[in-house]
Amino acid sequence: MIFKWFDERLELKKFKDKFLTKTFPTHPTFLLGEIALFSFITLLITGIFLGFLYEPSSKFVSLFGAMVPSAYASVVRIDLLPMGMIIRRIHHWSAMIMIAAILAHLMRIYFTASYRKPREINWLVGLTLWSISMFAAFTGYLLPYSNFSVTATSIVYYTAKSVPWVGNWIARLLFAGDFPSDATVPRFFFMHVMLIPILLFSLIGLHMLILVKQKHTEPLSNKNKKEAQGGKRLIGIPIWPEQAVISISYYFFLLFIVALIATYIPLNPIETYGPPSPGAGTPALRPDWYFLIVYGFLKLIPGNLSFSIFGGQITPETIGGVIFPTLSILVFALIPFLDRAKEPVKYIENPLHRPFMTSFGIGGGVFLCMLVVAGYIDVLHITPNTMIIYTIVASVAAWVVPYLLLRLYNRKRNGGYNVKA
Repeated sequence: MIFKWFDERLELKKFKDKFLTKTFPTHPTFLLGEIALFSFITLLITGIFLGFLYEPSSKFVSLFGAMVPSAYASVVRIDLLPMGMIIRRIHHWSAMIMIAAILAHLMRIYFTASYRKPREINWLVGLTLWSISMFAAFTGYLLPYSNFSVTATSIVYYTAKSVPWVGNWIARLLFAGDFPSDATVPRFFFMHVMLIPILLFSLIGLHMLILVKQKHTEPLSNKNKKEAQGGKRLIGIPIWPEQAVISISYYFFLLFIVALIATYIPLNPIETYGPPSPGAGTPALRPDWYFLIVYGFLKLIPGNLSFSIFGGQITPETIGGVIFPTLSILVFALIPFLDRAKEPVKYIENPLHRPFMTSFGIGGGVFLCMLVVAGYIDVLHITPNTMIIYTIVASVAAWVVPYLLLRLYNRKRNGGYNVKA
């Protein structure tokens, strides 16, 4: 009776017949995208709780007899609430997992060539989602307004200022003037809780809409070779109710894992670092893992490397913090257009049958991992020049060796279903 009432007004049966019967592949790697989506849902739920208690202001208030910024004081009070610290940790670790899940999802798409026609647009959407997710984590980094978070954010401020010709304008736009100022925290709070979630909502909706329209790529197995040759429908289970039950169960399992991590792995203790103050000193900094690549690249650039182009000054911060990330994202964005397919691709390709692209991905992954290691050269007592040599040798070897082995493998293999690279 209730369903009929809503169906007469919203045409739910038409929606059910058209969308809820869509096929969802049963291969476990297709759940990587769901991990990112579920993490985003957890971020929204915990973010609403934190938003009710957080005060986005740097004006000074009294906390235990000391005058500290309101933002810092509100986070300390959240940590003192029953479950307050756990919820804040769940929010933090959900952000880490979301960024990692999107990256893993992009890697699966890359190594199986699932970015090819007609899915180029969704590859760009996913890449944008990953970039904005990292920016969301960055804007949230400042909000506790501790000495640690302010010092870490100041690095990005000076990196933004290093952009030739328009650096000062970009820095003042993002940071609401000079950093730090009374307007910076409200600006970051607005971006973190309103602007960025709207962008993420829109991109996730666009991603799902394109996905429903184009369908997933299907794993190619002996069971469905004839299906692939005949161009038949994908093999899987309906979204409703089978996949819905699996997804709901998976979400609660993921939430349990995140809660377990939040219970035993602490965040940066803001009470230890204290609020920002001129006499507080500069804490030892190490960014979260998703920024360690840029941080490590900056470590390898000579500090005196600086030159001018058309009146714009190029500094080490410009090269490592602006040019390198921009070129990296550009390379990722161009992949579907450089490795094209003439006909629409319905099934994933075997990475072993694509020597060049697979070895290129392995070499690129090793290069980025070496940059993460470069972020610790002060701890490892390695000079920048030595680390540069290690990085080049490891990256080239990780590209050339798999390429030669895969070429040899493809020459020797006989029979089977050959997916052209």
